[in-house]
Amino acid sequence: MSNLKVTSRASLSRRSLLQSAAALGVSGILPVGATGQSSLPLHAQVAAWVKDIVGAKPGVLSVLCPDGSQKNLEPIARAFTEMTGVEIKLRIVPSESLNTQIALEVIAGESQFDVALPATFGVADLVASDVVLPLDTFVSEYEPASFRDDALYRIGDSFDHKTYGFQADGDAYLMFYHKDMLENPKEAAGYEDRFGTSLDVPQSWAELDRQMEWFHRPEDNQWGGMLLRASGYLAWEWWVRFHAYGVWPFSEDMISQIDSVEGQAALDDMIRSAEFLHPDAKNSTFSETWEAFAEGRSYCNIGWGGSQKYYNRSGSAVKNRLSYGPTPGGAIGPGGTVVPVPYFNWGWSYVVNRASTQPRVGYLFSLFASSPEMSTRAVRESGGFFDPTRPEHYNDPVIQDVYSKPFLDVHKASLQQAIPDLYLMGQAEYFRVLNEALADAINGNVTSKNALKRASQLWEMITSRIGRAAQINRWQQLRAKYPRAVAKHLRDKNEA
Repeated sequence: MSNLKVTSRASLSRRSLLQSAAALGVSGILPVGATGQSSLPLHAQVAAWVKDIVGAKPGVLSVLCPDGSQKNLEPIARAFTEMTGVEIKLRIVPSESLNTQIALEVIAGESQFDVALPATFGVADLVASDVVLPLDTFVSEYEPASFRDDALYRIGDSFDHKTYGFQADGDAYLMFYHKDMLENPKEAAGYEDRFGTSLDVPQSWAELDRQMEWFHRPEDNQWGGMLLRASGYLAWEWWVRFHAYGVWPFSEDMISQIDSVEGQAALDDMIRSAEFLHPDAKNSTFSETWEAFAEGRSYCNIGWGGSQKYYNRSGSAVKNRLSYGPTPGGAIGPGGTVVPVPYFNWGWSYVVNRASTQPRVGYLFSLFASSPEMSTRAVRESGGFFDPTRPEHYNDPVIQDVYSKPFLDVHKASLQQAIPDLYLMGQAEYFRVLNEALADAINGNVTSKNALKRASQLWEMITSRIGRAAQINRWQQLRAKYPRAVAKHLRDKNEA
């Protein structure tokens, strides 16, 4: 594991440094000299800064935590208290409502937390509500220059040219395949005989849909797929399918392009493939899809590292029986070559409450938690949702055991090239409108063309209400952050 060292502009005492190092058994610590140089690993240096700040009255720091991630935070909280004396109070909030809870408490002046972990896709809306603190002053004062550069995904850390968070969770959206079906010689021979191509981990959505059709045998209690098709999740799959057709969701001047021919094709593909899914797919939460897929009767599933922790747990019926792949791509490269389109669609991020009475300590706790040592401890916890985000995580033996090496290889490659969610003000509203349109079409209430035309009109209204000039600027910033491997194949809908 990397022992990331720092150069501090904060004033530290030799005693604080040595006490903090001793708390975690860090040996060979050099004293801080006149230049502020320290040989301490980052988490120990941060703890020393906190001790100097809080002095003899360390007090309490409250952290708003999404339910399901408390196991990840508990080892961090214990270490922080041991090293600084500051008590960490974890407040557990249902994950689906955490972003709303943050905004409501702060706006009402009733917030009782210092740090929170909202879903990354909601940070822009929290900024719009003026409830989270920009961190740039603290970043320049405390962070090593390479610290954020080492993170494999950091697009969600900043907004409007300011830093607001620390990515805590590497939620690259991935595919899971039942190896007993995928590697069955009889199935492979029959598949190749019918389609003229080998049966392997699919690279394109067209190939995935064909494989789901092949393995869908309801008469044998076997299903082609257990994808997330409940109404609140539809936009995630469509988002990847749409990008795989090679079109930006907005033009450079923020004109909606989701009602393009490509957008309709992506939705039509979802409608057709619904025939080959587990009958409970359209009503299941993500945890319920895990349970159904773990029964071993569905060919494929879509999910995150948290899914793999569940499948790889002791006693799991599918442990060591899965193959993995990124979310499929599309034939948008030169000569129709398939371009992978990995996607980052969730994740949790540390942010600081604008109304906190101790924002500096809140920031430093977030930096402490995000350090190589502490973030590794968090990701090791098989009972929590946090997934790898830094290179050190993939080399850790405990994390390799929790996830399996084959999964981690696919996850790392996906995280490094993942397209982002729609990190704009109004994200929740844009995606609500999109989800409703997709559900209407999939349920047969309206054609895909009319569903997306209406959604596109509503997107234009949202953009105008928020402020088109500002949204154009934000969208151009976000477009520039797309991984080059995908962005170079995306076009506006009127381009040849």
